[in-house]
Amino acid sequence: EVQLVESGGGLVQPGGSLRLSCAASGFTFEDYAMSWVRQAPGKGLEWVSGISLSGISINYGEAMKGRFTISTDNAKNTLYLQMNSLKSEDTAVYYCAKSLSGWYQDGMDYWGKGTLVTVSS
Repeated sequence: EVQLVESGGGLVQPGGSLRLSCAASGFTFEDYAMSWVRQAPGKGLEWVSGISLSGISINYGEAMKGRFTISTDNAKNTLYLQMNSLKSEDTAVYYCAKSLSGWYQDGMDYWGKGTLVTVSS
């Protein structure tokens, strides 16, 4: 059974940093691309970042470029999202998602339950 469990969310002041983690199990982690997707209160889903097989391709949503960094640790079956220079508009539930293939562009088939990030003073 595929399981994705996010952690690391919380309350942070504007300009602060957080690192989100996503522990994966039930599949061969290193064989699949992964993504982060977020949903702000009252809004739709927004793709945050994706990382393809072996980190060959990495990309970010425009609002995240230069501030967020996605990475993986295949030995720990874990996906990370380092978020710096956080803004109030980054407040959202952050989900990790497994891709259908080794390329994040190919869509997602499994999602975690999310972790809440609140950016507020």
